[in-house]
Amino acid sequence: MASHKVIVIDDSAVIRNMVRDMLPKGNFEVLEAKDGLQGINLIRQERPTLIMLDFLLPRMSGWEVYQQIQSNAELQTIPLVLMSGRKEEVAEKLQEPFEYFEFVQKPFDQKGLIDAIKLAMTKAKRRPAAIATPAPVTTSSADAGEIEALNQKIAKMQAEIDGLKKQMGQLLNFVKQKMK
Repeated sequence: MASHKVIVIDDSAVIRNMVRDMLPKGNFEVLEAKDGLQGINLIRQERPTLIMLDFLLPRMSGWEVYQQIQSNAELQTIPLVLMSGRKEEVAEKLQEPFEYFEFVQKPFDQKGLIDAIKLAMTKAKRRPAAIATPAPVTTSSADAGEIEALNQKIAKMQAEIDGLKKQMGQLLNFVKQKMK
């Protein structure tokens, strides 16, 4: 009996079959989806132990599937491997270094796939538990102005944080290049 349930979401039957063939026999039950909409429905229905997600998909993009996974506390805990032939498209939407999921560039070999799965599982374990969203609080118009000002400050700070993360990723890549 399979100990891991893997959902492979990719519009290419070749990639879905390749992933199935590369996984160790007997350990994995592989479920397949050929588009993002089918994939997110399968994730919600099956609660897999691993998600392999192509970034460019029909009907619902991999980016949209990713956002739905991230907006659900239960789904966030599932290890995720994003797959794409163009890493720059992923990095455009998601800043490197990828903290809670792993990325594997197509085409990949069996070692690259297995390494990505192991890293995704490690990263998923490091993710902090989701915090429950508090109930909305009613505010006066004066409070609403303060809240809007604070939200603008938060947005500005988040943009600065994202820029710093990007710079850190670039610095790490530079250091790695120099160490080779």
